[in-house]
Amino acid sequence: MDRLTPIQRPDGRPAGFQRWRNLLFLHWEMPVAAIQALLPPGLTVDTFEGRAYVGVVPFTMRDVSPWWAPSVPGVSNFHELNVRTYVHREGEHPAVWFFSLDAAATIAVLLARIGWSLPYFRASMEMDIDGYDVHYTSKRWFAGQQAANFEARYRIGRPIGNAVAGTFEHFLAERYLLISAREGGLMLGQVHHRPYPLHEAEVSELSESMAVAAGLPAPVGAPHVLCSPGVDVDVYALRPI
Repeated sequence: MDRLTPIQRPDGRPAGFQRWRNLLFLHWEMPVAAIQALLPPGLTVDTFEGRAYVGVVPFTMRDVSPWWAPSVPGVSNFHELNVRTYVHREGEHPAVWFFSLDAAATIAVLLARIGWSLPYFRASMEMDIDGYDVHYTSKRWFAGQQAANFEARYRIGRPIGNAVAGTFEHFLAERYLLISAREGGLMLGQVHHRPYPLHEAEVSELSESMAVAAGLPAPVGAPHVLCSPGVDVDVYALRPI
């Protein structure tokens, strides 16, 4: 599978711009069948050495704006958390599939649901950073009987640089395509940014119900952990595939 071409900048003008900051990548191995059962027809779970993974990724959005307008204080900056896995379509388009995306901005949730056909939810979220120590919390509004909450305390560790192609870290972090489902078919989106500057991280406290809220099995054991100070991102419009 070609995992390198999506890293290149696509033709055309970006539809918008974003800055992703203070990302924590938590990944658990999960049964392929459990993930596949939640995917729409036409998509297949993307695996690393035969194993499938689900990620929970909290971070902060900064300066979110369309290409034709500047960012707006109070609207363009907010915390976000996504629950995701990795998919492909018939051996092409190695992409992210989002089970859910929580955001601390009502307008962002509405626009993303309408414009990108992504399962966004409104949540109350906080991130406190004290030197190398980070505390992140999220609680979904109107979650119903199944809570969708997250809390983590972690310490940013030593830098490990960019992920090398073919490694597990590259498989998890260096994803430039997303696939969403609309009535009538699948849509492909692409982003462009420099490779993530990655760091080790040590999680001291972790409580989450995000995976189960998405219909997945409860994660088992300690997650694989990476973090990154972030990247500046060009976002390109969805197109049918």
